[in-house]
Amino acid sequence: MLLNCDIGESYGTWTMGLDDQVMPFIDQANIACGFHAGDPMVMHHTVQLALKHNVALGAHPAYPDLQGFGRRSMAFSPDEIHAMVLYQVGALTHIAAAQGGSLSYVKPHGAMYNDMMRNESLLRAILSALKQIPGELKLMAMTTADNQALKSLCAEYGVELLLEAFADRAYDDAGFLASRSIPGAVHKDPDAILKQVLAISRGETIQSINGKPLYLEADTVCVHGDNPESVAAVRAIRQALEGQAY
Repeated sequence: MLLNCDIGESYGTWTMGLDDQVMPFIDQANIACGFHAGDPMVMHHTVQLALKHNVALGAHPAYPDLQGFGRRSMAFSPDEIHAMVLYQVGALTHIAAAQGGSLSYVKPHGAMYNDMMRNESLLRAILSALKQIPGELKLMAMTTADNQALKSLCAEYGVELLLEAFADRAYDDAGFLASRSIPGAVHKDPDAILKQVLAISRGETIQSINGKPLYLEADTVCVHGDNPESVAAVRAIRQALEGQAY
């Protein structure tokens, strides 16, 4: 099981996350591309840091929403979404290439990520953009209880799919992320987070927020490194996945 992390979210003089501390423990870096977080210098430094630790580079495009950190849905046409993805992924592609690196996947951020899971035209716009970018980029997308429609669309466009689960989020009965407004939607207990990751990695069921058994097929698990406690949790997850003492 791979570990991925949303990263490179600082902007100007504002610092977000403990990127230097979490990078050694992850496999995939979802790098902000400037629309919801990040800027050219942060993108450059984050790529440099990821390459130093042999971490795969992924673009993390979003709606143009710095004030809302990309978590607010915005009304754009499929053509506009297509152009936004090309713009952001293109910028990170060249920043990576200048350092001898290359992108391997794209994971939309925040509201764009959630919206594409429920809006086929938006998802098609993103898949179309990925097909036009050199390098056969994969799409990282949310796993649910039923991934058949998502798999079929990716196959239609010839885009490889990376199914993603979340270490610290609760799920509804259909396998979608429980709304952050619901109590218990975000796990705080490090032991609960570790238990969920290990269950997913072993192909075991977890419990939905309503207590029902839920199976989630996943290639990668999203972890966070925005405070010392979360970095310690990522370290514990890495050690557990590698069979080390916890």
